[in-house]
Amino acid sequence: MRFDQIYGHDSQIKVLRESISLGRVPHAQLFTGPEGVGMLAVAIAFMRAVFCQESNAGKSSCDLKFDRMTHPDLHFVFPVASNAKVKTKPTSDQFLEDWRLFVENNRFGTLFDWYQQLEMENKQGQIGVLESEEITKKLYLTAYEGGWKGVIVWQADKLNLAAANKLLKLVEEPPEKTLLIFISNHEDQVLETLRSRCQGVHFSLLPENAISRALISYGATRDLADSLSIQANGQLSRALRLMKVEEVPFEDWFVSWVRTAFKAKRNKGSVVELLNWSQQIAGVGRETQKQFLLFSIELFRQALLVQYDLTELTSYKPRGDFDISRFSNYVHNGNIHLIISELESAYLHVERNGSAKMIFSDLSLKLTRHIHNPLVLS
Repeated sequence: MRFDQIYGHDSQIKVLRESISLGRVPHAQLFTGPEGVGMLAVAIAFMRAVFCQESNAGKSSCDLKFDRMTHPDLHFVFPVASNAKVKTKPTSDQFLEDWRLFVENNRFGTLFDWYQQLEMENKQGQIGVLESEEITKKLYLTAYEGGWKGVIVWQADKLNLAAANKLLKLVEEPPEKTLLIFISNHEDQVLETLRSRCQGVHFSLLPENAISRALISYGATRDLADSLSIQANGQLSRALRLMKVEEVPFEDWFVSWVRTAFKAKRNKGSVVELLNWSQQIAGVGRETQKQFLLFSIELFRQALLVQYDLTELTSYKPRGDFDISRFSNYVHNGNIHLIISELESAYLHVERNGSAKMIFSDLSLKLTRHIHNPLVLS
């Protein structure tokens, strides 16, 4: 990954390039922003620009190692959990082959995509203290190629307290020619003492034209790229996911759920259907459940825009026979805040490892009530 392969983030890349040309590269940086906008790609490109300009092994050799993600002085730390292959004390090093494959095929991927690849959706990945100990040892060793050493900590908010505290001394007093880049989509969840020791670089959602250009480079037609860039809400990862035919059928789940919830108020048999639906969703991975809740929140908000004749602000394009205009008749100021509040609460409970069957059953029964709330006349 090189700077010229990145779409958008021109101002951030300009600042990073200037720090290299001026010889004022910050030893510790914290990249923050929305998921799916390419912060990992920028971090790798920045490391490449720093490493390969001074590599004693020669520029072509250095570039080749970055292309293969095998540079011996560049290390990665990311959230992991035990799975079928790694039963106990998982660390990033044990998942390096999976990580290289992930970055090669999905460099704009999200935590959800990473968990799917590892088939660990029902577990919450974290970065433990063993990672901090390992990375500290590696960075205090002499660089294998005699130049820079560095680590990219992806999803730094997943550092547990012990791990984050263990890194503070390294961040404060790093060895010479050492770079640390922390990446997080949740800046407020990164340990304050770690955050304050890093130079911050904030990234924003991508403009539609940048997403469109990226999609065309991935093989999309101009018309498809323009359409998906509108639906992507500034996230290239979302646009790429929308390109895949095998995308999780969130729309089908949503339509089935809402239709059954609407009927359940007057049809007791539909209540059983609703509980069966909840049990079905409880059977998928936790990360998929969270993504579905976010999808539902967005779709209710899109319907509200249609309800108030703000269709120019909408971006959702149904994949099936779902008619958002008809659906919008049941989303208004009398229920939208209640529905969104329940969805956000359900997301929080899923994230905290609550019983998915209970969470979705409760959410479904509440939706049955809220969807029938009357419009509030002003």
